Amino acid sequence: MKIATMALASLLLISSCKDNNDATPTFTETKVSLTTHKLATFSAIKNKKYLVVFESGLGDDHTIWNNKAVASQVKSNHDVLMYDRAVYGQSENGPTPRNIDRLRSELESVVDKFSNGRKVILIGHSLGGMIIRDYAVKNPLKTAALLFVDPSHEFYNHPAQAEEDMLYDASKNANGANFGGTLEAREFIEDLHYISALPSLPNVPVIVLTSMRTDATHSSSVMQTWYEAHELLKTGVTDFTHVATTNSGHYIMVDEPTLVIDNLKLLISKLP
Repeated sequence: MKIATMALASLLLISSCKDNNDATPTFTETKVSLTTHKLATFSAIKNKKYLVVFESGLGDDHTIWNNKAVASQVKSNHDVLMYDRAVYGQSENGPTPRNIDRLRSELESVVDKFSNGRKVILIGHSLGGMIIRDYAVKNPLKTAALLFVDPSHEFYNHPAQAEEDMLYDASKNANGANFGGTLEAREFIEDLHYISALPSLPNVPVIVLTSMRTDATHSSSVMQTWYEAHELLKTGVTDFTHVATTNSGHYIMVDEPTLVIDNLKLLISKLP
């Protein structure tokens, strides 16, 4: 597949989602100052044992997690943190390149402002799956558990330069050259090379949700390869759960919010 097909669909879905969420009013907004720029964060903190952190995919700001009130439901019983990466939503421009290494570093800074020494449960969608994967590998002692929602993976995603260019141009035309998603799209091939060199995940509970819904551009054989890519995340992990769904497209948290919430509850139930 071509990542361009999935990511272009994602970019089209964003505009339809943004008017249908209520994430910001139900969370406390705080600007976190990094050395070079400020990031907008949205939190609900009651000092529970773990901090649940949501990481969005390419082109999405934090509000995607409340399109169907996923984050709002989670915050009823858990501490929750969402944020907008640089040049998304209310966050400022950040230094380039906007690659996984930098995005993970900025996630570390945001988490450190809210974790107060607690371990975090990371939830990552699409490109966000690569960001939380890098975070977990670099911060194994700070990571309690991981929930991947249809994450990008180097075993499956092999875009040619022309495909990355198409993705970049689509985002540029829709949102401008300085939009966070546009800047991140330009690094996609390099990000896949980077992520492919990472060691295995730390041995913490991991759940992966995989969309297996077929359509005109995603045959059953293509989706099987997607599933097999996600299976590779279990290397070195003794508590690994892989859930496939044919009822959702790439945005599982929009199509089946309950599936995300129920599996987060399952993940938390595995923790001490």
